[in-house]
Amino acid sequence: MTTTTITTTANTAAIAVKTPPAAAPARFRFPDPPERELDEAMTNYQYVHLVGSPLHLSRHLGSRDTTLVGADFWLARGPRPGTTGLRCPDLLIAFDVDPAAYFATGGYLITEQGKPPDFVLEVASKSTARVDVDQKPADYAGLGIPEYWRFDKTGEFHDTRLAGGRLVDGRYEPIPIEELPDGSLQGYSAVLNLYLRAEQDGLGWYDPETGQHIPTFDDKHEAQLRAEARVEQAEAHIEQAEARAEQERAARLQAEAQVLALQEELRQLRDG
Repeated sequence: MTTTTITTTANTAAIAVKTPPAAAPARFRFPDPPERELDEAMTNYQYVHLVGSPLHLSRHLGSRDTTLVGADFWLARGPRPGTTGLRCPDLLIAFDVDPAAYFATGGYLITEQGKPPDFVLEVASKSTARVDVDQKPADYAGLGIPEYWRFDKTGEFHDTRLAGGRLVDGRYEPIPIEELPDGSLQGYSAVLNLYLRAEQDGLGWYDPETGQHIPTFDDKHEAQLRAEARVEQAEAHIEQAEARAEQERAARLQAEAQVLALQEELRQLRDG
């Protein structure tokens, strides 16, 4: 708020006139993401959203206040009024950023977040396969994204089921991919400290310290079922113990009654 002082010739008293503050500039917001081809939407839904990867990853990777796991929103270096973003990754992960700004803006603005995302993943579909392989590496490298990964359930569209690249001197160098005894393909993401694994039923995320998949909905459900079973078992043991205690109490009362009866019989014999 600014104050302007006006002095009149007839009166030297100052009159303060308050000037309203300038309105803050409106937040830039991307237009809605483009409609996807049906095959692209289905593969992304099946291998990313249906299995709950964004939620599982956000819970595993760190603070949800500063760790962003997003999907299907625009990604661009900075706002360009009247235009769209550069790409809409199937999965995007960024550390030490503002997730709320991502959703308020309708996309990831590198100038707004102060850094590029740390990781992007594209899921293969017939309609986007060549773009994933031929064009997006240069686009994502140009934005400075440290890792770019591709997943193809069958290998039909990307010519491999799993591929990863690590940014070195402005280009993606291939990340080593190993084949496991069960036929799965696995590669290590240094930025996530996770193994990505192309398995028979989809894409998995494995903790290198435990060798186990990061917690999922199924894990939580199974843990809940096991906990409920333990509670039921404990309750059954309590009921059994209470039943035994009641039986012992009844037996003790019966024995005490027998003792009293024998004592009375003995007393009568002595008195008789």
